[in-house]
Amino acid sequence: MSAEFKYDIQLRDDRIGKYFRKYLNRFIFAEFSEDFINKSKAKDLMKGVPIPLRKEEVREFSGGDGVSMFKIAENMAWVMGCDPHFKHTKDYAAILLKLYNHKIYEGILKTGRDAAERGDMDDACIHFRATLCMKPDYLHGMYSYARACRAMYLSSGNEEYTGRFKAEALNWFEILTEVHPKFAQGYYYLGYAYLNMGLYAKADIVWKSFIKLSKNGKDKKEIKTRLSQIEEPLRIESGYNHIMAGRYEKGIELLQPFLSSRFSDWWPLHYYLGVAYEMVGRRQAAVERLKQALRLNGSHLETMEELLSIYKAEDNREGIEKYSKKIDMIKAAMEEDRKANLKEIKKEDEKLQQAKPEKMDPEIISFDE
Repeated sequence: MSAEFKYDIQLRDDRIGKYFRKYLNRFIFAEFSEDFINKSKAKDLMKGVPIPLRKEEVREFSGGDGVSMFKIAENMAWVMGCDPHFKHTKDYAAILLKLYNHKIYEGILKTGRDAAERGDMDDACIHFRATLCMKPDYLHGMYSYARACRAMYLSSGNEEYTGRFKAEALNWFEILTEVHPKFAQGYYYLGYAYLNMGLYAKADIVWKSFIKLSKNGKDKKEIKTRLSQIEEPLRIESGYNHIMAGRYEKGIELLQPFLSSRFSDWWPLHYYLGVAYEMVGRRQAAVERLKQALRLNGSHLETMEELLSIYKAEDNREGIEKYSKKIDMIKAAMEEDRKANLKEIKKEDEKLQQAKPEKMDPEIISFDE
């Protein structure tokens, strides 16, 4: 994937666009008159390009009074932001840049920020997306869009919606740090995104970059505290990674001390140690750790499958029967839950695609943080 493709919103897959396309129903499309085109300094770009008009503007447009270019520009921003893949997005961006230069996307950004401060996050997100249609590497557009997506997933209880906006926020914070590596706040939020995913090594790296770049003493103090808090989880994650890479002894060396620590109730600690013990021939210790993992997380399939594999190797009929039945029961229950949840999630998601959401908590997006 080329760098341009990675961050050009017009070229990327649009994982959240389906929640904004409902707003396109507000518009119908007409064409600029020859007289209007000939008077414009963007006349070479306007021919054959449909104008988005709100339904209440159609009479105004056809009645002779006309619709101001300011209103048309705002409508174009809405259409671009709702659907960056719309076939005339490039035309709209070119026209607006020709008429207003960089001031247009700066103005659209402010409109988005004002909407975010009112809690109108769909409105905000659409405007931030529009700025990126006009300037794909726009620092403030990228940051504001990522922040908006973050606020939106944090306010949602729908699994489908949350997953899509969470992935979009993470992706754009990552892109932001790649395209604008000196912008500190990108690392601040990216670190929290990684932390929430349990990716302590990644959080550690980006937060250390934040501390180097930021001039905000309060935020730096906060992140230094966070870094000290993840020192032990970071070592545990390193142990997991060694085991997954086949470096079992090294993984055991790192993880074993945590059995008598405050992390002793982390079921993955016992699971990974169980896997490692089995691979180095310490079967009894492996069984003990795997059973402890199940005591802490009774439905973890991979742990059951590890135990089943051990009992098969030992030809332990009782163990084989016990865990074969458990695995079948858990899989059946998971499939039943999946189908029930999928139906409910789909129903809720369809509502989100059709209805305008309620206002969310205000999101203040400042570039001087």
